[in-house]
Amino acid sequence: MTHSLDPEDAAGFRRAAHELLDACLDRLEGARDHPWQPVPGSVKAGYRLDGDDTGQGEAALARRLASDVLPHGTGNTHPRFFGWVHGTGLASGLLSEMVAATMNANLGGRDHGAVYIERAVIDWARGVFGFPEGASGVLVTGTSQATVIALAAARVCALGPQMRRTGQGAVRLTAYAGTGAHNAVKKALELLGIGADNLRAIPETDRGMDPVALRAAIAADRAAGARPFAVIGTAGSVGLGRFDDLRALADIARDEGLWLHVDGAFGAWARLAGDPWQGLVAGIERADSLACDFHKWMYVPYDCGLVLIRDETAHRAAFAARPSYLEGQDRGLAGGDPWFCDYGTDLSRGNRALRVWSALVAYGPERLGAAIADNCARAAQMGALVRADPHMRPMAPVISNLCVFTADARLSPEAQGDLNTRIAQELQLSGEAVFSTVTIDGITALRAAIANHRTRAEDVAQAIAAVARARDAG
Repeated sequence: MTHSLDPEDAAGFRRAAHELLDACLDRLEGARDHPWQPVPGSVKAGYRLDGDDTGQGEAALARRLASDVLPHGTGNTHPRFFGWVHGTGLASGLLSEMVAATMNANLGGRDHGAVYIERAVIDWARGVFGFPEGASGVLVTGTSQATVIALAAARVCALGPQMRRTGQGAVRLTAYAGTGAHNAVKKALELLGIGADNLRAIPETDRGMDPVALRAAIAADRAAGARPFAVIGTAGSVGLGRFDDLRALADIARDEGLWLHVDGAFGAWARLAGDPWQGLVAGIERADSLACDFHKWMYVPYDCGLVLIRDETAHRAAFAARPSYLEGQDRGLAGGDPWFCDYGTDLSRGNRALRVWSALVAYGPERLGAAIADNCARAAQMGALVRADPHMRPMAPVISNLCVFTADARLSPEAQGDLNTRIAQELQLSGEAVFSTVTIDGITALRAAIANHRTRAEDVAQAIAAVARARDAG
């Protein structure tokens, strides 16, 4: 009797796998025909793992994956999915995920091909963002995890490596970010024990964080006995798509002796988009650390984020720890130093880099950058359609790929919010378009984040027409 979990019927497994691959290819090719829809109750009930629902074999699994799982995603592959900044996937990702699953490599360390692919991806990104030779990086789940890693390195840089043993004691560290900064910054400070109360929310204009208010907040904290340690700039805010003036922030960080971290979850990739959008991230090359996501504006499959850190010594000082069973060797599989487990929180790490490497091999940075630029153009188009409607009104300038507006500015703020919420829900349920909502100046507004390489001009026109119809239908 064998206890192997490999397929008992290899030929049958091959047939089932090919059928499932065809189903995946059909779904990918027909993304335009599959908007989000609620998961039926019978399907939800079928997900339970009890009774006869387990131990069915690979062929039955393949059938269930095709019928019960594949059709019920968030709809973010659809070209009129504008809710939140969701990645949309690439055909190259289907290929890379097959290979990654087959290899099942652990990228915590050791000497094997996937490690060198991750180094190549980091080197490429370092060049894109103008970080110096010798800067370090590691691929992570996303910008939330990247922010924790970057601010952990910033703290060690501020207090010294001994704080990993002793903690930060009575030192009250303070950090600074714009009011529109992502909640990941607050969470990172909470997780690191610095505390959310020590994050200063700096007022913003349409150009991002106010430099004068930032300098005043730093001075006030120093006078109160706190120790400022980090400025967190934003390249593409989650609510309105704002970009901080990174050059101005870099000057302040230099003058004040602070670490400059940039949250570039999606907006950092404007660097590839050409004029005028690449100018939004001018100065990003001066950051001490950068967090961004490949799974957003680089379109690769979830999850895949990146943290870059200018000073490799500071990065390693915050995380390196090798018990004897992980001791490196000069030859064999235990070689391959440096190991990525010394640059983050994870020893067990999946092959995220293969998704990025495959996208770059298949499409190249020029095509990816052109898709990013087109997303910005589509947002500008949506803004123009909103302005052309006699009753709609933009709630903020369209800076990159976000358009935020109200469907009927004639109404009271409360009534506008109720209408916009109703429209968002109705269009989601009808499959016509997915908008999210965000509260601006007391009004719950419709928000479109265009981050799909499949979105065309006609999709934007259809979506705004659907908003108008839903509004006028009352």
